[in-house]
Amino acid sequence: MQIIGITGGIGSGKSTVARIFGLLGIPVYSADDAAKEIMVKDPLLIQQIRETFGQEAYFPDGALNRRFLSDIVFSDKTRLEQLNTLVHPATIRDSEAWAARQQAPYVIKEAALMFETISFHYVDKVIGVYAPQALRIRRVMERDGVDRNAVLARMHKQLDEQIKMKLADYIIYNDEQQMVIPQVLALHRQLSA
Repeated sequence: MQIIGITGGIGSGKSTVARIFGLLGIPVYSADDAAKEIMVKDPLLIQQIRETFGQEAYFPDGALNRRFLSDIVFSDKTRLEQLNTLVHPATIRDSEAWAARQQAPYVIKEAALMFETISFHYVDKVIGVYAPQALRIRRVMERDGVDRNAVLARMHKQLDEQIKMKLADYIIYNDEQQMVIPQVLALHRQLSA
């Protein structure tokens, strides 16, 4: 069974594309959602986060203190890299175990950070979801209720969209000029063959 990665810059519509594959019966693993869950369920990862960031990283009930952790990692690139170095391998282990349990011609692994991390080494092919920057900015502003500068700050933390698309094996254009569903259906037929 093939593991197909889906990635794209913030606001590109990668989650929407992943949901379409899901509607076609293809199992979809959201690395971002899984990472949030793993950070409160994986005993080794919890221990590593506590050792690296302090006991305050978790509340007494075991819930992740997201605000505490966010304040640390989003103001210090080195600390963000430390957190990613802990979380990404745990997420990869979880995704591989998940994929081994699936019964499908292929599975989808959706990840915002695919080429920025070692994740791309653990997929067979990568689908890049492309949308022009102005459209991505508008989508995120509307979705998250943030201003343009906040969106640009997030974008600058990700690999340039053009580079991602050059590295991808397939591209789905989610630019409001081309219909997305026919592109997904064509790719689904190709991947199922």
